[in-house]
Amino acid sequence: MIPALFAGLCDDAAVFPPGLAPLPDAVAAHDVHEKSWYADLVGPLVLAAPALDALGDLLGARDTPLPVAVTLPGGPAQLPGVLDAAKVLPVDLRALEIAVPDELGVDEVLAAISAATAPVYVEIPRDDRRLPLLDALAGTGHRAKFRTGGVRADLYPSEAELAAAICAAIDAGVPFKATAGLHHALRNTDPETGFEQHGFLNLLLAAGDPDNAEAHLAERDGAAVAALVRNLDDGARGRFTSFGTCSISDPLTELAGLGLLPRGEA
Repeated sequence: MIPALFAGLCDDAAVFPPGLAPLPDAVAAHDVHEKSWYADLVGPLVLAAPALDALGDLLGARDTPLPVAVTLPGGPAQLPGVLDAAKVLPVDLRALEIAVPDELGVDEVLAAISAATAPVYVEIPRDDRRLPLLDALAGTGHRAKFRTGGVRADLYPSEAELAAAICAAIDAGVPFKATAGLHHALRNTDPETGFEQHGFLNLLLAAGDPDNAEAHLAERDGAAVAALVRNLDDGARGRFTSFGTCSISDPLTELAGLGLLPRGEA
């Protein structure tokens, strides 16, 4: 059984780096996840907008809609095409994750996403638009998306920067998700790249205790993190909704290793 604290925590981003699963394999694997004992841990399959073009033939006359979250890397200009495609595909559109082009101001972003028919996660830029955009999202029902890593070291925000972003979202009353670079439960140094990587449980603690967010993001002691996670209340997940992972098995295994989930069921 998956505890409520972890329900829907792991969005299935198998098609994105470093996993890069072919779309047919990702769909098949997601169907397996949906039927597994750990199904409640797994959120929708995350796909980039261009992948919708290939879904029609792949899904065919599917009986059960495929739960998807669609990323719009080109920004709100891609929204009409995504909404039109979702109407004719056997999918359950759970969320839209929309990037903010450099030239787009805060008011333009809000106006552009007003036509969305699913919850919108607005990817918050790492520039002076961050605070105004979070303030503008307050009370709209839209959510924030923070990038926490990537293929270069500079794409990983420091503990101080990420803590400030999390606290700003919480102060504005805007729930958030995170994506990229969250390959492990705990803060770590990647042995191949040397990148300092955030842990998804560290983010969960920061969301639950924003007054100590920076310290929680820096913690690497698994026993200490697990003990604090066990004492979190539901408010943490109301703030930190999910994170994208290209491997569902890795967080499942690490949560079990920390004693936060069962090790498996028949």
